[in-house]
Amino acid sequence: MNRTAAPDATHLRPGLRLVIAGTVGQHRTTRYYAGPGNRFYELLHGSGLVDERLDPDTAFRLPDLGVGITDLVLERVERAGHEPEVLIHRREFDRAIRMVGPTAVAFVSKTAATWYARGAGERLPQGYGELSWTVAGVPAFVLPGPSGANNGMPLALRLALWTDLADFLEHLEGTGDPSMRTRA
Repeated sequence: MNRTAAPDATHLRPGLRLVIAGTVGQHRTTRYYAGPGNRFYELLHGSGLVDERLDPDTAFRLPDLGVGITDLVLERVERAGHEPEVLIHRREFDRAIRMVGPTAVAFVSKTAATWYARGAGERLPQGYGELSWTVAGVPAFVLPGPSGANNGMPLALRLALWTDLADFLEHLEGTGDPSMRTRA
């Protein structure tokens, strides 16, 4: 397998409740969601998905709280005489999801979900929430992005949509018990 095509598995392990996925090109980061204005950790905690407020420097704790983070790898391919195209490394991503076996996969933006849908031949997401298709057989969900670039969407609305993910997970797990929110 092409190592650059494989999603980062640093924050993944079997048995996680949730895997949250964004997109990455050739330049990977070692600090997830660390950009200026990024509200990822605030939304993750505020929604009840984790019971501990983390930050980019403590993201290594996410798997202990039942949450993994990774990226769908995109590669810009240029061939002489053709328009550039984007290659989506979906098989490698699906393989990583099967290895983890989460209850759900959440794309951290409509852009990430759209890239996956294109690569899988699925219907493009029209809004936020549960998707009509799965990722490697795992139910999928799309969230509004947490980055500073998405600050035009009110924080209260973004938080409500992230809380919908927590409710979706409870439904999938067949429990309304908040203690299930941090299963590791």
